[in-house]
Amino acid sequence: MKLADLPPGIIDWNNLPETRQWGEVGEAISRSREYGPLQLRQVDYRPGYIADHWCNKGHILFVLTGSLVIEHQDGRQFDLSAGMTWHVGDDVHPAHRVICRDGARVFIVD
Repeated sequence: MKLADLPPGIIDWNNLPETRQWGEVGEAISRSREYGPLQLRQVDYRPGYIADHWCNKGHILFVLTGSLVIEHQDGRQFDLSAGMTWHVGDDVHPAHRVICRDGARVFIVD
C-alpha cells in the first residue's frame, strides 16, 4: 500500500453524510472519505445484515464495536469481535462477504 495521496488531517465521522447499503438481508450505513485510490470507511452493520454479493476487493477491516462474520465462498468463516482485524488482498480467492447477526461498527481501509 502506497499512501502518496494522503495529506495530514482528521476525519470527524459524525459530520460525513451517510450512505445506506441494502444487503440480501438488512442494511449497513457507511460514511467514507476517498484520497485518490485509497478509501477510508466507517460502516455500521445493522443486526441481521447479510451482504448481497461476494467481493474480491482487498480490505483491512478493524472491528470497533460488536461482532461479525467474514464468510468466504468456499464456506470458511472468520468470527471477529471488537478489537480484531481481518485483511485480504485484491483478487484473492475465494471471494468473501459480511454476515452480521447482532450489529457491528467497523473501520475499513481499501
